[in-house]
Amino acid sequence: MKANQISLKPNPINRHKLKESFWQRAINDVKKNKVLYLIVSPVVLFYVLFCYVPMYGVLIAFQRFEPALGVFGSDWVGFDNFKDFFTNIYFWRVLRNTLTISLNSLIFGFPAPIILALSIYELTAKRFVKMVQTVTYLPYFISVVVVVGLIKDFTSSSGIITQFFSMFGMPIQSMLMDKSLFVPIYIISDIWQGIGWGSIIYLAALTSINTELYEACRIDGGGRVRQLITVTLPGIMPTIVILLILRLGGILSVGYEKIILMYNEATFETADVISSFVYRAGLQERNWSFATAVGLFNSVINIMVLIGANYLSRKLTDSEASLW
Repeated sequence: MKANQISLKPNPINRHKLKESFWQRAINDVKKNKVLYLIVSPVVLFYVLFCYVPMYGVLIAFQRFEPALGVFGSDWVGFDNFKDFFTNIYFWRVLRNTLTISLNSLIFGFPAPIILALSIYELTAKRFVKMVQTVTYLPYFISVVVVVGLIKDFTSSSGIITQFFSMFGMPIQSMLMDKSLFVPIYIISDIWQGIGWGSIIYLAALTSINTELYEACRIDGGGRVRQLITVTLPGIMPTIVILLILRLGGILSVGYEKIILMYNEATFETADVISSFVYRAGLQERNWSFATAVGLFNSVINIMVLIGANYLSRKLTDSEASLW
């Protein structure tokens, strides 16, 4: 080998030193920021114990699970539980209802915090801004049980909302007994409860926009609308895209808590979703393997949509507007 030629072979000693330096840096970082690691440790421990450790339980989706035999002692049935779900008479109904609620929530619920954040950002009276923020944030901290109780009271035959719409010809009866009204009531109440809390991250993104860009736009003769289109929206677009990807990743994850508190036999046709179907199959009928198979199907679809949305975001925008 010539004297000036550099060897490209990996040096095992250097790799060993690199490995030692990595662990040494990690140990030094823990020692340096031990208070921060101590603060975050309960959150990490929570997710490890309640989200990752129980993941072995998805095995029962491929079994005829018997609690007395345990996960590793029950009979294996392959994909029979999935076949039972796909051939179930309620499969298309719960899938249609889940997609209907999710898409309506995405179309009407996702832009609502953005619009509120833009509106608050344009306000100049600080006292009024604080009042608006307080009023819109408070519903988020109300329990779902209380929220559903309010909905039932307001939409009952003697409720204020029912009485108001009765002046326009609507029959005086409980609105939750009308299957065609379940989705609008669910979506509107969701927007009311989450719009203020959801606007916080957009307000944070708005405050990070360079004010010199607004000044330059005004010098060029741009008004409020032009500033919104050319400065504000592009400035928060990465945040919007990332939150949209996360929202799409839960397209089939309609929570069962609010659903089972609101629905009844008269509204099953439009209110029954995958999560409420899993609740009945797993806890009421004690068909744990079948319920796990349905939940696993739900999670797999969500992951596929999440990966697809992230891929499209990377292709259509830049790498900053994606999760990975």
